Amino acid sequence: MATRFQATARLPYLMRTLRSAQSPASTCQPQKPLPSLRRAFSLYDQINLINQVPEDQLFFQRYTDSGFTVNGVEYEGSVLCVGNLILSWSPKKFSDVSADSLSIFQIIKPVPEILIIGCGRHVEFVDPELRRFIRSTGMKLEAVDSRNAASTYNILNEEGRIVAAALVPCGVTS
Repeated sequence: MATRFQATARLPYLMRTLRSAQSPASTCQPQKPLPSLRRAFSLYDQINLINQVPEDQLFFQRYTDSGFTVNGVEYEGSVLCVGNLILSWSPKKFSDVSADSLSIFQIIKPVPEILIIGCGRHVEFVDPELRRFIRSTGMKLEAVDSRNAASTYNILNEEGRIVAAALVPCGVTS
């Protein structure tokens, strides 16, 4: 009983310590590695080789406020990824994303099953007209912040799914 009382008496102190240890930085910190998918299960480690991705497969390793590191190469600005192809992409912020900027998906075969749009620092509302355009190509849409978009792309790509990503740098807000 005394131990429980001591633990509850220390709780406010621990909470203050944790809060002061956390930086008030945004969700997009420069040069922060993306979360690993490795779990504590030994069988999972034998099956999942996400840190040993084949050379011909794109893998987001880091993000900064101004770009991304993919397969050891740093890319400044927005990027568009389809299959094992990565392109510099013209939109500088999420509000610049339009059907024209995504028109490449009208000619790419096979059509990716999902397009992950990285909106920058925060999740943004996707214009209904842009949603209609993406659906007309046969893709599903997932709009999230760029940090999570890069991680989601890695997961789906590692699973062997046909996926595309259009990412605006993490430091950008619309």
